[in-house]
Amino acid sequence: MSLAVIYTRAKSGINAPLVTVEVHLSNGLPSLNIVGLPETAVKESKDRVRSALLNSHFDFPARRITINLAPADLPKEGGRFDLPIALGILAASGQLPMEALKDYEFIGELALSGELRPVDGILPSALACGESHRKLLLPQTNGAEAALASKTTVYPAQHLLEVCAHLKEGDILTSETLQQETDYTSTADINEVIGQHQAKRALEIAAAGAHNLLFSGPPGTGKTMLASRLPGILPPLDDKSALEVAAVYSVSGSTPRTNFFERPFRSPHHTASSVSLVGGGSNPRPGEVSKAHHGVLFLDELPEFSRKVLEVLREPLESGSILIARAQASVEYPAKFMLVAAMNPCPCGYLGEPRCHCTPDQVNRYRDKISGPLLDRIDLQVHVPRVPHQELTANKPPGENSETIRKRVIAARERQQNRQGCANAQLSRKQLDQFCSLNKTQLEMMNTAIERMNLSARGFHRVLKVARTIADIENQEQIQNRHLSEALAYRL
Repeated sequence: MSLAVIYTRAKSGINAPLVTVEVHLSNGLPSLNIVGLPETAVKESKDRVRSALLNSHFDFPARRITINLAPADLPKEGGRFDLPIALGILAASGQLPMEALKDYEFIGELALSGELRPVDGILPSALACGESHRKLLLPQTNGAEAALASKTTVYPAQHLLEVCAHLKEGDILTSETLQQETDYTSTADINEVIGQHQAKRALEIAAAGAHNLLFSGPPGTGKTMLASRLPGILPPLDDKSALEVAAVYSVSGSTPRTNFFERPFRSPHHTASSVSLVGGGSNPRPGEVSKAHHGVLFLDELPEFSRKVLEVLREPLESGSILIARAQASVEYPAKFMLVAAMNPCPCGYLGEPRCHCTPDQVNRYRDKISGPLLDRIDLQVHVPRVPHQELTANKPPGENSETIRKRVIAARERQQNRQGCANAQLSRKQLDQFCSLNKTQLEMMNTAIERMNLSARGFHRVLKVARTIADIENQEQIQNRHLSEALAYRL
């Protein structure tokens, strides 16, 4: 039969649309043409495939070969189509049984020797393959990542010859199984931070409700140290969230994370561009906000970031996703993250102390780099004062460790999941009315706070969410007056 049909997957954001590779051999001058909106790397695959087949001791048909990558309107990039194209040529020329191909999907780049090289974006392809009830055959290096898709049977291979032998004779390759550590212990403990009890309390509230957090204070007070302890008190990812995070890292081409269930912690430098934060490029890749999905995006020295860069954070902070539009296609990446930031109160950092020589104009320009709308999206704004020398030198027993706080955070998150199915920071307006109801006294308290603090509607709702989280930490069904008072204190 001179026509072969092979299944594979393209890469579109964290999705993996099905691509059908149709290979037709016809009479005419020997040639090989690829159609179906291929990019340069795909067009170059004809030379890689020819050499791989010849070096694997197969016959390359001296006929007119037409290869169609359907659907034609879907852009195709990278060398991931090499393996299905090679197998299609072998099947169309009668060197492979066509029946053996229908139950598989194939992804992989070919070396000239016929070896299989790894490609990006394997995990979304493996997940989609499982939903189609087909098996996936791919390069050996991608096997461990693809095995995260537990519903998909994955066969890793090192060489084109292994693939062909498996398809002809069966049971040559062994399927990959998931081998992943589920335990998570952080080496950085929060009890290493001396003092700063209010900041630690705010850190616990932020972790319990997935709230955004801003530390402000002079240099050397422990702002960065506190933020770096946040992963140690966050709950582990569930299976669904862990797969979403792994899929983002897969399509970005980043080094796979060592712990599958650990929440990501991203800390870009303040010279980062807007593209590096939200993603982009001619073939859009995820940025830092997507790599921090279900985790933490930490921005140290917040006013040192370009204001233009900071403003691009407003959309993902509200929607939990980022849409990157390009001429060929629009790609949407998830970006549901906790924003944690640290800043000094003025350019020199010592505002209010004798050594500070910043003028009021310099202080205002420094703070104006952070716009009101962005600041309004930060639930907890905490001043981190200088620790007294007596406390630094005192031989006091350490405070609560990360594991103790983490247990309270996990318990609070479980209450939120059981009640509304999401963290308090993601509560909708309807859910706010349902789960954050206030009595008459509390409404009067909030009305007074709105007038005195000039709270926006968004600020009012965020105060309610923080109060709800404090109540959850204390295992209280109803928000109490003290919960509202503490939540309001974090908006000053």
